[in-house]
Amino acid sequence: THEELCRFIARESESVVVSVGYRLAPEHKYPAAYEDCLSATQHFLQHLQHYAVDPARVTVCGDSAGGNLAAAVSQTLAGSSDLPRLRAQILIYPGLQALDFNLPSYQQNRGVPLLFRERAAFYMLQYLNGNATKLEEVLEGSHIPVDIKLKYKKWVSPD
Repeated sequence: THEELCRFIARESESVVVSVGYRLAPEHKYPAAYEDCLSATQHFLQHLQHYAVDPARVTVCGDSAGGNLAAAVSQTLAGSSDLPRLRAQILIYPGLQALDFNLPSYQQNRGVPLLFRERAAFYMLQYLNGNATKLEEVLEGSHIPVDIKLKYKKWVSPD
């Protein structure tokens, strides 16, 4: 689905673009997609000379669920001393939090196609465990214990 865009980016930026085909939910639950992306990125970083890529210019990028995966891979590799450091991460409308689907951005964009609030929660559940039976609880916010909500309020709140 992204081949044409990847080719465009590669051509216009005169860059090497590696697009990772990762296993998808619900058939492959978390952490399958993450493991695929991490493995592919590690392999690429270990073999940069084979691809004639400058180690100081490697960036990871992703959109939607891929943005989540790019962020997770970046965080994992940030502590790695045996691989070149990533130059940057580019996150395009990434799915980064599943604590609260009632934050202002979800409310403001609840009816904006393509990824409606309910659909975002549904896909998050599919990604995590392949089962969306708890969709209403997630949309209400009752899937997170109060102590966890309080702990992360500094980072995940309408304020």
